Amino acid sequence: MNYKAKSTLEKLEKNMRFKNYSERTIEVYVNYAEKFLKSFDNDIYHISQKQAKQWLIDYNYSSISQQNQIISAVKALYKYVVNSKLVVVNIERPRKEKKLPVIIDKDFLLDKISKIENLKHKAIISLGASVGLRVSEVVNLKITDIDSDRMVINIRNAKGKKDRIVPLSENILNLLREYFKNYKPKEYLFNGQSKLMYTASSCNKLVKKYIRNDYHYHLLRHFTFTNLVDQGIDISYVQKLAGHNDIKTTSIYVHLSNVKSLPLAL
Repeated sequence: MNYKAKSTLEKLEKNMRFKNYSERTIEVYVNYAEKFLKSFDNDIYHISQKQAKQWLIDYNYSSISQQNQIISAVKALYKYVVNSKLVVVNIERPRKEKKLPVIIDKDFLLDKISKIENLKHKAIISLGASVGLRVSEVVNLKITDIDSDRMVINIRNAKGKKDRIVPLSENILNLLREYFKNYKPKEYLFNGQSKLMYTASSCNKLVKKYIRNDYHYHLLRHFTFTNLVDQGIDISYVQKLAGHNDIKTTSIYVHLSNVKSLPLAL
C-alpha cells in the first residue's frame, strides 16, 4: 500500500473517530476502504465517482450485509476524506434478508468450550456464550468493568452509546481470575499481540477454530438469549440483558426457542 493510500485511511479513521463511530464500525469501514483503494492506481482525489460506482457494481459481494457495509465504507471515504458526498444513483441498497439465525446446540457448544486449553481463548468465547455480549463489547471490556463484589459486568458505551449491566456468574469469574493470573492484561481485559485491545476479527477466528469453521462470534449471542427463553426467562428481562431498544428485536428468540440448529456436518 502506497503512502498516499495509507494517509487516506488514517484520515478516514481519524474523522470517523471524531464523529463518534464505534470501534467495530471504524475497523470494518477502514478494511473495505483499503480494498477499494488497492483496486486503483490513482489516489482517492483522482478516482472519479463514476469509477467508484462502477467498482461497487462489479464487486463480488458475499452477502447483502457485506454489500451494505462496502457501499457505506466507500461513501464514507468520499464524505470524510474528499469532502464530497458520493451519491450512488445506480445502486439501490439491497433489501435485508429475513433469515432466522442458526442456533448452536447447547451440548455441542459446551463440549467444544470444555476442550479449549488456551485460557485467554476460552475466556473470550465463554463470555459471549454466558451473557450474550457483542464482539465489540468483549474487545472493549476493561479490567475495571468486572465488578466481583456486585457480581456484574459493566458494559460501557455499547451499541447506541448506551451503558448496561449484565450478571457475572461464579464460573465465569473463576475463569477470568485464572486467565488474569496467567496473562496479566493491562487496562483492557483482553490485550492483542501488539495493541492493548484484542480485535473483533480475532474473536471471530477463535469461534471458527474452536466451535465450527462457518460460525461467527455473534452466534454465541443468539445462543445465550434463545437458551434463556427456553428456560422460561421473561422476555423483558432478556431485552434488558441484550441491550435492545425495541422488544420486537428480542422477540425473535421466542420464535427460535426449542428450535434445533442445522445438522452438523462434522
